[in-house]
This record gives sequence, C-alpha cells and structure tokens, in this order.
Amino acid sequence: MSSKTIPTRDTLLSRAQDLFDTVRARSLETEEARRLSIETMAAMRAAGIHRILQPGRHGGTAAHFSGMVDIVDTISQACCAAGWCLTQYCSHNCLLGYWPPEGQDEIWGPMPDALVAGVLIPGCGKARKVNGGWRLSGQWPFASGVFGADWFIAAAFAENGDGPPIAQMHAVPFADYTILDTWQSAGLRGTGSTDVAIKDVFVPAARALPINDTKGGGDAPGCAINPEATYKLPAFAMFSINQSAVALGLAQATFDAYIKQGRTRVTRMSGKSIADYSTVQAKVGEAHTAVEMARLLLHNCCDLGMAVAEKSEVAPMELKTELRAKACMAGVLSAEAVDLLFQVSGGAGLYDRNPISRAIRDANCIRGHITQNLDVNASNHGRVLLGLPSADLAI
Repeated sequence: MSSKTIPTRDTLLSRAQDLFDTVRARSLETEEARRLSIETMAAMRAAGIHRILQPGRHGGTAAHFSGMVDIVDTISQACCAAGWCLTQYCSHNCLLGYWPPEGQDEIWGPMPDALVAGVLIPGCGKARKVNGGWRLSGQWPFASGVFGADWFIAAAFAENGDGPPIAQMHAVPFADYTILDTWQSAGLRGTGSTDVAIKDVFVPAARALPINDTKGGGDAPGCAINPEATYKLPAFAMFSINQSAVALGLAQATFDAYIKQGRTRVTRMSGKSIADYSTVQAKVGEAHTAVEMARLLLHNCCDLGMAVAEKSEVAPMELKTELRAKACMAGVLSAEAVDLLFQVSGGAGLYDRNPISRAIRDANCIRGHITQNLDVNASNHGRVLLGLPSADLAI
C-alpha cells in the first residue's frame, strides 16, 4: 500500500479530536445500553483511529506507542467506555502484527479495518493439537468491546507433546464464538465486557501464536513482513500503558468538569464560594499534579520501550518490569485524581447526572484490572531489582 494512503499519527489524533463531541453525545446511551452504540463504533472504524498500531502492510500507521496513548486519552475524555474498548482494539491490532503472515492476511486481507476484541487469560481455555492447527474450547470473561467486533483473540493453554501446556493466543472470527450477556457491573458499564464462549472450534496454525513469541526483539513470525519497531516491543510488558491511558483520559475529563463547576459553585449552607476553601484548593492542586505526572509516566514508558525495540533488542527484564510498574503507577495516580475530586464534590457528586458519579465508579473498576494492580506490578519489579526471577512469565 502506498505510504500516501496511510494516515499519520497526527492525522489519526486529529480525527480522534474531531470525534470528541460525537462520542460524548452518546456516552449516556452507552452507559444505559451496557455496550458501545452502533453509531459510535461505526464512527471510530470510519476514522481508523483503532489502526494506530496496525502494521503498515495492511494500511495501519504502525506508530510510536505514544500515538496510541494520545488517541485513547482523547476518546476516554469523551467517554471512558469508548476509550476502554478503543484501547482493546488498538492493542489487539498491535498484537496481530506479531502473528504469522498467513494469519494476518486472512484477517486483514478482506477487512483491513477489522475490530478485534480479546481476552489474554490462558487459564480460561484449552487448545488441542490436530492436523493443520488446533481445536479450541473455553469461556472467557471481560471481553470488552466484543459486541460489534469482527474477530476475537482467545488465549488458552495449548497441548505441547509430552511437555507442559503452553500459553497461546488464537484468532477466531465472529461466526465461531458465542457472546454471553453477563455484563452487569458497578462501573465501565458501557464497555460490554461480557463473556465469550467457544466450543471445539478449529483454528488454523497460522491464526495461533504462543505468548512467548511476543517478548520482543524481532523474533516474532510477523517481523518477517512487518519491519516496524512496534512489533519488536515486549508486548505484555506494554499492556499497563493501554489501560492506564484510559484512566488518564477519565481523570483529565473529571478534572476539567470539576474546574468548570468549581469556579462558580457555592455551598448551599453558607453561600460561600467552593473555590475559597483551602481544602478544595489543596485537593484540586494535588489532582492536577497527579494527572500531569500520569501523562509524563506513560509517555516515558512508551519512549523507553520503543528505544529498545528500534534497536531490534530484547528489553532486559528490569526494564520490562519497570514498564509495567511505572505505567501501573500512572493508572493509580489517575484514579487518585478522580477520588480527590469526588471527595470535594459534596452531595452533588452523588447524583448520576453529575459526571463525577460515573467517573468514580469507572475509576474503581479500572483499578480492578491486573495491569492496574500496583501491589502485583511494583512487587514484581522489586523482585527483579533484588536479583530474583520475574514472577510474570508472560513478559
């Protein structure tokens, strides 16, 4: 494909910014329907913003990882659920760049703008070796954005001869999986993060990839056709960045909304300006600092990972665990910013009509994702710094 037809990172960011009002206008509808609207998904697909990390061979931008952060941040400010689904589509398009060429061509050849959902928890499924590929079965929870998606990536434990099973990913088309409507949740309601069931489905060998092939350095099968540094990144080490980009966008939107209200809001009891309270001033200042630090951390992680990938090197384990811990910290800071602003929202913050009510629920649900668990990610980084092996075998 001619480079002239491939949008640049700046072009896709501009398109994301142009979508802001459209996505925000459907945010309440998304919340109530428990999934993205058809119109929102169609708008994002048409804009091609989910293709920021897709290989250039199939019309994607194959951008620096920071491009994904900027776009997801922008859409998440408009609607956290839309941003959460978008980051899944971006990350799975990136993952497919590691896949065998035949698998990539089967997926993107007929549909270059495919929306790809997925769950990367291998314990949820099993893959049995057969002639030409695998027979896959299992049930996967938290399949964000699966409503309206074209493909689904399912991780499972695959047979490995006489050895222990290996963690492996499998790309499955829409016709081969069943969506189970299980998503009734405290937050992130509009993400449609429901269960997906697959029963004894054949997956050709070219549509499967061991997780070990995503550890970076250019050894993945897809690197034979995709020369961009994006597919030489340690994929699983980068995942905290994706989710934290959503948390960042949520925190920025919450801060902006609070400032807009806080500059003119008065208390009902005394009639005093909220802005005059020193406690409010302190929390607003702390929240703003937390948001800015989160953004700096995420872009720093992107720069560190890309610098190693651009040399076609495998990132040392200290760096891989650092990326997970620092990006996780960005998510923690973003959630703390939302919490600080909720604390000074008073009774008004309890109403569903106030955006901060939804924000605090969404922020708390984001915290539940493994990539946002600082105890897990920071302690693993500490283990490695102390000379112990990583407890996370996937990175």
